[in-house]
Amino acid sequence: MKVKVISRSVDEFTRERSQDLQRVFRNYDPSLRPQEKAVEYVRALNAVKLDKIFARPFIGALDGHLDAISCMAKNPTQLKGIFSGAMDGDIRLWDLASRQIVCQFPGHQGAVRGLTVSTDGRSLVSCGTDATIRLWNVPVTTLSESDDLPKNIVEPASVYVWKNAFWGVDHQWDGEHFATVGAQVDIWNHNRSQPINSFEWGTDTVISVRFNPGEPNLLATSASDRSIVLYDLRMSSPLRKMIMMTKTNSLCWNPMEPINFTAANEDGNCYTYDARKLDEAKCVHKDHVSAVMDIDYSPTGREFVTGSYDRTVRLFQYNGGHSKEIYHTKRMQRVFCVKFSGDGSYVISGSDDTNLRIWKAKASEQLGVILPRERKKHDYQEALKKRYKHLPEVNRIARHLPRPIFKASALMRVMADAKKRKEDKRKAHSAPGSITTQPLRRRRVIKEVE
Repeated sequence: MKVKVISRSVDEFTRERSQDLQRVFRNYDPSLRPQEKAVEYVRALNAVKLDKIFARPFIGALDGHLDAISCMAKNPTQLKGIFSGAMDGDIRLWDLASRQIVCQFPGHQGAVRGLTVSTDGRSLVSCGTDATIRLWNVPVTTLSESDDLPKNIVEPASVYVWKNAFWGVDHQWDGEHFATVGAQVDIWNHNRSQPINSFEWGTDTVISVRFNPGEPNLLATSASDRSIVLYDLRMSSPLRKMIMMTKTNSLCWNPMEPINFTAANEDGNCYTYDARKLDEAKCVHKDHVSAVMDIDYSPTGREFVTGSYDRTVRLFQYNGGHSKEIYHTKRMQRVFCVKFSGDGSYVISGSDDTNLRIWKAKASEQLGVILPRERKKHDYQEALKKRYKHLPEVNRIARHLPRPIFKASALMRVMADAKKRKEDKRKAHSAPGSITTQPLRRRRVIKEVE
């Protein structure tokens, strides 16, 4: 006769100190837990509900501008400083930690259309519709020193007057050149009052420019003739040109995958392209119900933020077709510019109502110090949400929308369905093979020119 004896060592269950947790040993055999999936589903549902309860993404507003905010720039050498430019020509440097103005940069007579900071963080370049480029020395004074004084006024180090109005500016990630766009693409040096190189392809206005983070001499622009053009500073002519069905308002390179860039389009979608293969988008990011005005990638390259004419800010995964977060307030109007903070923890948006707003990059994230046990629990809940996100009950809670956006998106779905039915009927009543249906990734591109 065999007798099985359960033996336990006292040492394995004895706490060394009174503060230690009780040791619990678990058997992970799935046959012992027939209800494991049901329990996990309920936990995932509760985790999503708790996320919605504790979602407080809005941190604060930076008030002080007198007109709509048109552009922003962050300092690559500082975490808490951000520059903003307004339609009345006012430029300000803000301290995000205290939400105070550090200094002002007066001088532009028209709207400020572009701001960028040099690689070393010492120079600010601004341009606008008054056809001037102004170079400013970024002050190194801290807020504690400037609290007792009136607002610091910074004078421009140099002013370059040019023939045409400017619509955007961007600085090399590693180098001393910066590019301006307007009637043409001009390449400037900090020490020259004339452009050292100019590119032109077509006659329409160029509205945005971004340098590649991996290759300093490569840059991409978008123009009002619905084109996206790639340039190389080492060549005398542009590289490639792609014409889309609608205009691209802004674009941004992925800092971790510098061959890919995402374009913010007038049709409410964002399109991610591989610079080597422009005839088809890698991914189409849907959800906005109006034109997307600006886009910026997180420093990690895993997500990006968009600001739209529909008065919302959305966060997308770099490879996700739909947004994972939507931020909105009753007072926030059309969003013209968005930026991630230098550490990727916060999002800053500038809108038509003269305010900059600071948001959390993760809506329900707990600010402050998090204990290891709390971090472990958060990671477990994230894994549960990821596992059960496709289920309708979980998805319904996670994707709550404000009423105007919900109605507009429902209307857009009805229009899209009607268009698809029309195409299907036309295809069914035509000769076989005479009408081909192209995927959306390829359909929005009219042609590619080299």
